[in-house]
Amino acid sequence: MENIALFIAALSMVLLVPGPDMILLLQTGARHGRGKALATALGLAIARGGHVALAALGLATLFKVSPWTFEAVRIIGAAYLLWLGLKMFKPGAMSMTAQGGEGGTALSWRAAVGRGLLTNLLNPKALLFCSVLLPQFIDPHAGSVAGQFAALGVILVLVGLSFDSVYAMAGGWIGRWLARSATAQRFQQWVFGTMLIGFAVRLAFIQQA
Repeated sequence: MENIALFIAALSMVLLVPGPDMILLLQTGARHGRGKALATALGLAIARGGHVALAALGLATLFKVSPWTFEAVRIIGAAYLLWLGLKMFKPGAMSMTAQGGEGGTALSWRAAVGRGLLTNLLNPKALLFCSVLLPQFIDPHAGSVAGQFAALGVILVLVGLSFDSVYAMAGGWIGRWLARSATAQRFQQWVFGTMLIGFAVRLAFIQQA
């Protein structure tokens, strides 16, 4: 476990690259406030913890042995991102209310957590990422492999939550700025909607390595 700093650096590089998780956090913060965006970050953290557990149980191996399982998760994940992206093009989807609601309808805390959970959990590449990255930093001669895997998993979840919290706060700031301009709200609606749809299309066509 001597390469913890390198492990954190590798995670940071991945988390700095724009992806559906980042866009969802920024969009949620802008539309519903930083509180709901932080709830979404919590959902993402739970999903990452789930991916670590699934990687430890060897689900990634199941993807290799039974490719249809990978395809099923990939298609469902792409459909979910597409649904989220298309929702942003609905009339009034970016209108702000005093409570940070969407078109006059507030996003519940449970729904905020659920959106983060599903967005990450339905991305098979996130599971494969955990399955490929974590074993590289485990030393079989340095003690319990399960203990090392668990420790790295905790670090992965905490580092991810730290980055996601920053994105959630940034989204809240964007929302306060957008509240001053209907044109800016419409522009953000198209940008975030288009990006999520783009991530959905990319996920729909990725191939298992």
